[in-house]
This record gives sequence, structure tokens and C-alpha cells, in this order.
Amino acid sequence: MQLNPLAGVGVEVTDLDLRCLSTHQTQRLQQQFAEHGLLIFRDQALSELDHLALAKHWGEVNTNRFFQAHPEYPDIALVGKEPDQVTNIGGGWHTDHSYDEEPALGSILVARELPQQGGDTWFVSMYRAFEGLSKGLQSLLLDLRAVHSAKHVFGKSSSYMQAKVEAARLRKPELADALEDPIHPVVIRHPLSKKPSLYVNPGFTLRFEGWTEAESKPLLDYLYEHAVQSEKVQRLSWKPGTVAFWDNRATWHYALNDYQGERRMMHRVTINGSKLTAY
Repeated sequence: MQLNPLAGVGVEVTDLDLRCLSTHQTQRLQQQFAEHGLLIFRDQALSELDHLALAKHWGEVNTNRFFQAHPEYPDIALVGKEPDQVTNIGGGWHTDHSYDEEPALGSILVARELPQQGGDTWFVSMYRAFEGLSKGLQSLLLDLRAVHSAKHVFGKSSSYMQAKVEAARLRKPELADALEDPIHPVVIRHPLSKKPSLYVNPGFTLRFEGWTEAESKPLLDYLYEHAVQSEKVQRLSWKPGTVAFWDNRATWHYALNDYQGERRMMHRVTINGSKLTAY
């Protein structure tokens, strides 16, 4: 097994077959995952059952509420875009499941069908985002909590959701509307690494607790801009056999929508996490 740290965030792992991990290899991957928050594997040949078995090395599988499910394996979410569809899923900076009281640990995404070019995914590190702030701003953020929500993205009033439901790409908006908006620390103690990680994101964070949205916006916008400075962004170019495993508590991601007229189909398995605590 070869480990190649990436410039922006993560580690690329080669010379490894994910279908037959030894105990030692699993332990090394767990260490790298905790430290970096993103593992990229190349040249894999995972079946759907292999994909699910890999996820279970890390924890209990989370069945997605909103994504269309694989017809034979309901714990696999389908993240796809057909040639006649204009918008994609995940086309903006976000981290998954921050709208849950116990946000998911992370997701394992397997490339099943790729466009001839385009369709890359960007990643950034929330460890690095926090480390790059001034001591004064770090101190301020340590005392803040933020409100997160799924309603404006996956609820019935969301035009994004309405369009995706009509195209049979997403489902069950009533479940988003029924969720209580959770409040999480703005800086969490990462459950695995114990390092401080910035935990707000443009997709699902509404405001700071006790602040209005208007009051929150300038500081949130500053943090978002700071986090995605070009030198901090890691670009993943997908190839057949590529598998990505990211930590929702330590990274954001952004799926590029630059392959109009072509099909892209990814299979995603998500792993349950735990309640987050302040750093």
C-alpha cells in the first residue's frame, strides 16, 4: 500500500485492493482518514456488495432520506445526471448531513459511469481552514454555535428539490420539513483526530445561534471565502475504478457540472457519525 499526501487535502492510496483489507491495512487507513479527512483510491473493482462491506469497516451504514436508492441495494444512494438534465447534485460547496443532530461520519463514493471529460470533484480541509485564521478570530469562533437546516435545500418549498423530485432524482421533501434545525459548535473537536475543525458550510448553515441571518452573513461569507482559496482546493479527476472516502466533519466538497450532454452515475454509501462537541 502506497500513500501519497495531496497538496490541498487528503491522501491518494495505491497498490491496495479494497476488497481484501488486512487488519494492519485497515488500521493504517483509519489513521490516515483521521489525520487528513479524505482518502482517494485508484484502480478498484468494487461490486455493490464490496462497496457496502467496505463501509461497514468504518461503522453503521446510513440510508439516505432524500436520494434515489439503488433498486437492489437500498443502502446505496444514486448520485447521477442524465444527458438531458441541466443541473447536477452537489453543485456547490457543502458538507453532507450537517442538518442532522448526529451528522454522518462520511461517505464512500464509487464511480460507475463517467463523462468523457469533466465531472471532477473539489475538496477542501476544515482543519486547514481553521488553522489559517488569526488567533483573535479563532478565539471568537470557539465560543459560537451555528444553526443548520435541510429545509431550504430538500424541503417542499425548495425549487431545487421540486425540480429533482419531478425528475425522479431526489425524494421525500416532507422528511426535510419535519427535521428540527440542529445547533452545532462552529469549531468542533474532531471525533477521531481530536483536532479543531471549522464546522459551518455554505450549503446548510443558516446563521450563528443568537444572531440574525443578516448579522451572521458577513462573518460566514468571510469564512467561506477563506476556506476555498485556490491553493487550498484539491481537485479530484475521476477515472474508472476511482473511489473517494471523505469525512464530513473535516472537509467540504463541490461536484463540478461541466459535462452537459453526457451521463455521470456515482454510487454513494454513507456511514453514521456521532453528536459533535465543541473544541
